[in-house]
Amino acid sequence: MGKKLFLIHTVNWFMDLIVKPFIAPVLERHPDLEVYNLLDDSLLVESVREGAATANVRRRVVDYCFMAENAGADAIMVTCTSVNEASKIARTMMRTPVFNIDEPMAKEAIMAGNKFGIIGSVPTSPLATERLLLEAATNAKKEIDIRIVVREDAFEALLAGRTDDHNAIIATEMDKLAKEVDAILLGQISLARITHDPGKPVFKVGESGYLEAERILFG
Repeated sequence: MGKKLFLIHTVNWFMDLIVKPFIAPVLERHPDLEVYNLLDDSLLVESVREGAATANVRRRVVDYCFMAENAGADAIMVTCTSVNEASKIARTMMRTPVFNIDEPMAKEAIMAGNKFGIIGSVPTSPLATERLLLEAATNAKKEIDIRIVVREDAFEALLAGRTDDHNAIIATEMDKLAKEVDAILLGQISLARITHDPGKPVFKVGESGYLEAERILFG
């Protein structure tokens, strides 16, 4: 019987943006892997409305993790940056390995310098990425400087199907930040397909999360 990976999503377009682009290479290496998806897009709506993942949101994410564990999950990945606090809580309560998709990104990025720029198109996302980066800095015994840019108009363009406009807005901000920082983090999965090179290291959510799931499941 193959291993079971459960993914917990907070956006209803998760297949095209979160699963298909990244899971195919993993399935090629491990064709017996079973991937299951749990979706509750009200989690992100509430988090954005309240400015952070609320206690209610965190509790519900933990509940979904328990549901996944009861369904036989061998690993659980939460794919939303904005609710990454909930993954940390769930990890302390469960037998099944639980992590957030952006955790591996933060661990990699912290080695790239001392000045970091974080770009988001949803206000709650960069704050969550900042929290992970600060934790990674503490573990690495480093002092860091973080600059945050939020372009909600980019997210609006993405939802309206204007992908080129979305990408151009983010690319412009990447170029600006590149003059001031050592590395740039694009913490949202919705930014994972940005290919613009600003001349500084760019760390994105996506592939590193799936590689971490693969490491947990198969060593």
